[in-house]
Amino acid sequence: MVGLFTRHLYVRIWVAVLAGVAALTFAAGMAWRIAAENERTQPLPRELIVRDADDQPLGKGTAMRTGRPGEGLRFDVTLDNGQVFNLQLLPRNRDDRSGPPPWFRPETSYLWMLGIVGLAVAVALFPIVRRLTQRLEALQRGVQRWGEGDLSVRVPEGGEDEVADLAKRFNAAAGRIETLVRSHKSLLANASHELRSPLTRIRMGLELMGERPSPGFRDEINRNIGELDQLIDEILLASRLDASEADVGTVETVDLTGLAAEECARAGAELDLAEGTHSDALAVQGIPRLLRRAIRNLLENARRYGAGEISVQLETRGGKALLRVNDRGPGVPPGLRERIFEPFYRLPGASERDGGVGLGLALVKSIVGRHAGTVRCESRPDGLPGASFVIELPATSG
Repeated sequence: MVGLFTRHLYVRIWVAVLAGVAALTFAAGMAWRIAAENERTQPLPRELIVRDADDQPLGKGTAMRTGRPGEGLRFDVTLDNGQVFNLQLLPRNRDDRSGPPPWFRPETSYLWMLGIVGLAVAVALFPIVRRLTQRLEALQRGVQRWGEGDLSVRVPEGGEDEVADLAKRFNAAAGRIETLVRSHKSLLANASHELRSPLTRIRMGLELMGERPSPGFRDEINRNIGELDQLIDEILLASRLDASEADVGTVETVDLTGLAAEECARAGAELDLAEGTHSDALAVQGIPRLLRRAIRNLLENARRYGAGEISVQLETRGGKALLRVNDRGPGVPPGLRERIFEPFYRLPGASERDGGVGLGLALVKSIVGRHAGTVRCESRPDGLPGASFVIELPATSG
């Protein structure tokens, strides 16, 4: 019994509420009994008229109730002419059933009331308390399974109370952690594959080139070493961006127009400023080298998979600074426009020989998210073939 009380919350809640109601009922019953006793024993003067058998008044006076408990009721009557009478009602015989039943008498009624109220509260309260604690137990079981390694566990979220809010918060946190762990596992698996490919090509090249390597072999080895260097750099940056507490640079006011102009000149892209947009309105709070990396990755992606000119458009809209990179490539199917921002994801038909390691767009998404912005892929606004990648960042005045 003690173990049931200590191990189950619903038993403790039920007993505590039941004890509180019982104590309140007992106190109310005792107060009622004391009040009834005081009313019965307290002297209360009352005016009265004494009449004879012919209903003629014999005198007028006052009556004072006296007597002690157990002696019955006694009244001392004093008339105006000085006559004094005593009227005594003897205690009721225990066998006399003409009076109220025992449970209605002040000396015992509070006990009956205590029992009835306690029973009613116990019966009505138990299902409510049990339902509440059952939800807590379900949450406890879910947390235990999740802690044992089953990250897919979710708990029921029914209701609008604090337990439901706790369940929703747990599910949200569990979902974020599951996504993060899955992302890290995917990153590790894909990174090992991507690292193995250039290393294998370098090993084969070294075995085949002989004592006097041709320029073609040297170029191939240099290309693979550059690919390894880029992959390692992007993996390290992705890991630092995932760690919110990692220091990735100092936040300052960045001129998005100047940054985009420098990268467009480097990539040979055309820069357009939307009509009515002033360059001062395109200032954002951010880390310059990360924003530069995001723009460069989009331009390199457009150059790698597109053919023809690349254009970059800048504008402001609703307090946001928009940077749009348009290419003339094959475009991205609508169903894959979210997946292309996943680490190491390549569109169907894309080859490793096309260059890149599949982290460029994932880094763009992480960098933009770090700056409280968004990035998306859509069709070109002018209707021409190709894709358009749009970065939205909060603009700042100054």
